[in-house]
Amino acid sequence: MSGEKIEKSKTIDLRKKHIGPSCKIFFSHDPIKIVRAKGQYMYDETCQRYLDCINNVAHVGHCHPDVVKAGAHQMELLNTNSRFLHDNIVLFAQKLQSTLPEKLSVCYFVNSGSEANDLALRLARQYTGHKDVITLENAYHGHVSSLIDISPYKFHQMPDFEVDPSVHVAPSPDVYRGKYRRDHPDPATAYANDVQDIIHTAEGKGRRIAAFIAESLQSCGGQVIPPAGYFQKVAEHVRKAGGVFIADEVQVGFGRVGSHFWAFQLQGEDFVPDIVTMGKPIGNGHPLSCVVTTKEVAEAFMKSGMEYFNTFGGNPVSCAIGLAVLEVIEKEDLQGNALRVGGHLCAVLEKHKKKHPLIGDIRGCGLFVGVELVRDQFKLTPATAEAQEVIYRLKEQHILLSADGPHRNVLKFKPPLCFTKEDVDLVVEKIDHILTEIEEALGMTNKLDINNEGAKRKISYENYQDHEIVYTNRSKKEAPLQTKRIKT
Repeated sequence: MSGEKIEKSKTIDLRKKHIGPSCKIFFSHDPIKIVRAKGQYMYDETCQRYLDCINNVAHVGHCHPDVVKAGAHQMELLNTNSRFLHDNIVLFAQKLQSTLPEKLSVCYFVNSGSEANDLALRLARQYTGHKDVITLENAYHGHVSSLIDISPYKFHQMPDFEVDPSVHVAPSPDVYRGKYRRDHPDPATAYANDVQDIIHTAEGKGRRIAAFIAESLQSCGGQVIPPAGYFQKVAEHVRKAGGVFIADEVQVGFGRVGSHFWAFQLQGEDFVPDIVTMGKPIGNGHPLSCVVTTKEVAEAFMKSGMEYFNTFGGNPVSCAIGLAVLEVIEKEDLQGNALRVGGHLCAVLEKHKKKHPLIGDIRGCGLFVGVELVRDQFKLTPATAEAQEVIYRLKEQHILLSADGPHRNVLKFKPPLCFTKEDVDLVVEKIDHILTEIEEALGMTNKLDINNEGAKRKISYENYQDHEIVYTNRSKKEAPLQTKRIKT
């Protein structure tokens, strides 16, 4: 019966029986059964509270009463498809457009980030008459077939995957670990020139570029912040080749970066994408997403002769919820909170970085922050196992964090925007203790050398080459991981 409560073990058994085995869950050896949530907290079936540091879907806080009320009220009145005239869809589109540059004025409402990015590709190809797409290393844009093709984060997991010849992969603009780093005189131009080279190579083979697509800040790729000016230069090369620029804001939009409502705006007021896609936070957990583009692109799409229709996209309930989310962000100054609390998070992490040799880099904007763990500060050897240790140890202390990036060594913070400075202090204190224990087990020590240019880190490892971190096999109850020194 609906609402029936069952034992956690039975839930696990039923999931194994009826849910596809490739549908993974967090902490698979001892998963958490979440039954309710509020604000930045989630609760399991025993009423144990967990601090949620990763849920960028519950943007204004889990189960926000204003959002719940708006959805429930509209559901009592009407929910139908968008072929009928209704105020909610136009009011939502108008409110959404008011947050964007003026030229981005036409909305297509859909149901997920994947649908949004798939539609964006269709718009780009129809408008340009071209087919090829340039994507970034480690990018993730969705799970449908057209998007797996342009998501190296996904297709690199499949050794036999054949990359579509119409897809071209540009280097990730990562100034910490990438091809051009912070010591480069102009990494934005250097990375953009790589895109230009890709265009020229493709054109030499008779291919034409329809679009360059990028997450405004790479999330799954490791919380990567592109250098300022990169998007402008890329857009110039792409548009010169007859293509358009698609900004994927599915994970990073709606005020998360604090200083701006949209992450692409971090690049400067002179940069405006041709197409913007959004999802996840737009509905605070409700399945809703959107593609926003220019009149020119929209008119070209109409001229294809094929009507676009989406049964649930833009329905009255979804639009009521979307409107409520925008109103809550404004009413509760959640963008401002992201700026203040995110700034505090980065400042506190930077203080701890001085004493932790495992912390290689801290990067972020607002409440989008990555902490990259490395075993060697100069070789940038990824501390993948150590990152997983931190995640599992935090889980044992009822804090939910995750790690991502191509090496799974970047701790990523993307909490609901109602996160507080007190939440920050608690999480960072726990991470500090965990890293200290791991570093002691590894025999890692830290020394600071202060010179006229500021603080520079010098790391010495006590017999580091003769030590490694060892993780015990997990029991069904997820026993705490242990570390010990061993001779290799």
